[in-house]
Amino acid sequence: MIFIDTGAFIARYIARDEHHAAATEAWEKLPTIGRRHYTSNFVLDETITLLGRWSDYAFAAERARHLYSSHALDILRPSQEDEIEAIALFDKYADQEVSFTDCISFVLMRKHRLERAFAFDRHFRLAGFETWPRR
Repeated sequence: MIFIDTGAFIARYIARDEHHAAATEAWEKLPTIGRRHYTSNFVLDETITLLGRWSDYAFAAERARHLYSSHALDILRPSQEDEIEAIALFDKYADQEVSFTDCISFVLMRKHRLERAFAFDRHFRLAGFETWPRR
C-alpha cells in the first residue's frame, strides 16, 4: 500500500517535470507494491488544478475522469477533526513551509496506517514517512 502525492501525479503526466523519468518508471512498478493505492481529494484537487495550468484544462479533465474512475485508487477524504489536526501540523512545520495539502496527507496516512508515499517531496520524510521511489 502506498499513498500517492501530487508530485508523483504531476511528474507522471508532465514530460518537462524534473522527476518525469523516475515517476514513469515507478508508475510501471506500482502493481508490485500492491493492488490498492491511496491518495486524497485534496491531492487530486491540487493535481487537477496544476495539470490545467501547466498543460491544458481538457487534458486535466481527462486525467481527473481517469483517476476518479480507477479501481486501483482509493480516494481518502478527511473529516473535520482530521482537518483540525492538519492545522496543528501546518503550524508545527511552518518553518519548513509544508503545504496544508501535505499536512492533510500526513494525517490521513497516519489514520490509515500508510507508511510509504509515492512522492518526490522531502516533507514526507520530515514527517516520518518513507518516500518511494528512493532517491
